[in-house]
Amino acid sequence: QVQLVESGGGLVQAGGSLRVSCAASGRTLSSYVMAWFRQAPGKEREFVAAIIWSGGSTYYADSVKGRFTISRDNAKNTVYLQMNSLKPEDTAVYYCAATQNRRLVLTREYDYWGQGTQVTVSS
Repeated sequence: QVQLVESGGGLVQAGGSLRVSCAASGRTLSSYVMAWFRQAPGKEREFVAAIIWSGGSTYYADSVKGRFTISRDNAKNTVYLQMNSLKPEDTAVYYCAATQNRRLVLTREYDYWGQGTQVTVSS
């Protein structure tokens, strides 16, 4: 089992920045992919970014490429999502997820999920 706890959400103005964190526990993450998804009201959960823990390769949705950065801290077993140049359409609940599969953008491929953290971007 992998336990995931997100933190760091909040309210920010358009153009601002925010960093959300995901602390993982329960297993060694070396064989895992860690990802961020988001879900806006009335919409399906969508892929945002992923990082392969071993090696650190990163992947992004086109909608956030160049604005968001996913990273990890091995010592803290924590994944971060740095969000810059935020837009109102980035408003959503952001979820951290973990999988040992490699189909990174598919929600159903992820076995473990955090409880989510709200990010609200005002215009």
